[in-house]
Amino acid sequence: MANTKELSPEQQEGLLSTLKARFEKNMQRHAEIAWNDVLARLEANPAKLWSLHEMERTGGEPDVVGHDQQTGEYIFYDCAAESPKGRRSVCYDREGLESRKEHRPENNAVDIASDMGIELLTEAQYQELQKLGKFDLKTSSWIQTPTEIRKLGGALFCDRRYDQVFVYHNGAQSYYAARAFRGSLRV
Repeated sequence: MANTKELSPEQQEGLLSTLKARFEKNMQRHAEIAWNDVLARLEANPAKLWSLHEMERTGGEPDVVGHDQQTGEYIFYDCAAESPKGRRSVCYDREGLESRKEHRPENNAVDIASDMGIELLTEAQYQELQKLGKFDLKTSSWIQTPTEIRKLGGALFCDRRYDQVFVYHNGAQSYYAARAFRGSLRV
């Protein structure tokens, strides 16, 4: 897939099969939504399929979590039990990455999400996700950070411990083996 954002017919078929199986297995996440409606939207948006493929390839296990009645878009979040393995050990953004003097990670969450065509979850979206299940019991996930916090060098992340969802802060340059990010995509 050398720098192309298109899936082969085989990749597309495999992805749609995976998404359908996950959709049917987790109906509590989207009880009022029909798979055929989601499928029609996906087939009409091949660029979004590529983004979903990237979410899947990096361990996010994307699934439908909502439907925007005004735009008709279906909303996908990374629904893997723990933060996606293929996106761990990254600092928050490019500025944080460049500020590290040594032991730099390979990449950062904001740039990876942008390259994938997705957005980091907001704090509100992360809280919504946690109402659909128990996520990040052993890991944590970077979330979109307000400009005021970021200007001061900080970044936010969340996890679930003691049956509670917590929002924390760290320097944007920090990174950990158990921290990645969760993304959202509207199709």
